[in-house]
Amino acid sequence: MDTKIAGGILLIVGTSIGAGMLALPIVTAESGFLMSVLTMFLCWGIMTFSAFLILEVNLWMPPGNNIITMAKKTLGKPGALVAWVSFLLLLYTLLSAFISGGSDLFNSLTAKTGLQTPLWLDSVLFVIIFGFIVFRGIKPVDYVNRALMTIKLTFLFILISFAFPHVKAQQLAAGHPLLFTSTITVTLTSFGFANIIPSLRSYFDSDIKKLRQAILIGSLIPFVCYFFWNLSILGAVPRDNILNIMQTGGSVALLTQSLSDYLNNDSISIIAHIFTAICVLTSFLCVSLSLVDFLADGLHIKKKGFGNIIINCITFLPPLILVIFYPSIFTQALNYAGIICLVLLVLLPALMVYSGRYKKGLSIGHYQVLGGRGAVIFLGILAVFIISLAVKETF
Repeated sequence: MDTKIAGGILLIVGTSIGAGMLALPIVTAESGFLMSVLTMFLCWGIMTFSAFLILEVNLWMPPGNNIITMAKKTLGKPGALVAWVSFLLLLYTLLSAFISGGSDLFNSLTAKTGLQTPLWLDSVLFVIIFGFIVFRGIKPVDYVNRALMTIKLTFLFILISFAFPHVKAQQLAAGHPLLFTSTITVTLTSFGFANIIPSLRSYFDSDIKKLRQAILIGSLIPFVCYFFWNLSILGAVPRDNILNIMQTGGSVALLTQSLSDYLNNDSISIIAHIFTAICVLTSFLCVSLSLVDFLADGLHIKKKGFGNIIINCITFLPPLILVIFYPSIFTQALNYAGIICLVLLVLLPALMVYSGRYKKGLSIGHYQVLGGRGAVIFLGILAVFIISLAVKETF
């Protein structure tokens, strides 16, 4: 396989398999493992189809254009406004969750060395150290992400291998399936990689075959990983413990500690901490990269010199300030992100494609996703239904 395709696949996997993955066992513990699998499959199908729609619309535009330009040319100023608001809310919310999770892990690691650092300082250090990689551009992010993803997938395999003998069938059968509605938002967010597609389009020089391959494989890998991750956690860690973690705010460190306690292995404890740290970090890098490109397109600022400094400050300062004042925002932020994710990455793509294809004729001579008018309309209706359901559950 072309190394660039592999890099693109890993950027998608890195965007998906991150802090959302750590939250999945916490939020799906109530509904149980079997319902979590069905929910994950549904969310994978929705988000992957929506991702191909975003690719279709993006290919109607010159390279370098992002969601703002796509929405404005297909839906006019109202569409651009919805894109601005939903994109900023989604990515700032996600970055807040990742910074919260990262600083939480920083704090637990420094505590093991005997140092007592305040959470706000851990948050600042996390952003400075890893935000600099994003500042350097997509190539450094790609290379760092490849290395981190190699370690992450290796450690995930090790964790699942050690947890599997502890899995109990009665724990997997437990749960209340009708409570699955409360898990949809976080599960959808766990497959919310489509925001990075405009960046990948530029990286692949608009090569449709490579882009489609990267999207399909890059979305399937997280689904497989989530399946075995949930199987291991929900089957090995007592359900009551996971529910307690959810009630205390869904701390990443608490989940890691619970897993370590029940595996009862010092080496696994270290691996679990490193794995969770990399999960948060890869998501942080990929989502930050996407937000930087979005802001550069929307604000018409070139990512060079002082302009790059301005874009990166606008990217990192708002979520950093939010986490400093609300350090335990991890799971709550992912819940809110799920609702916004539905608007931005499911409903908006359906509306853009419908308008661009069937009203403005922008798709003529360009790549078009299979399914026709019926599939696009069905996706839009489904998005509205799930958004209504998610708003009811969250608020």
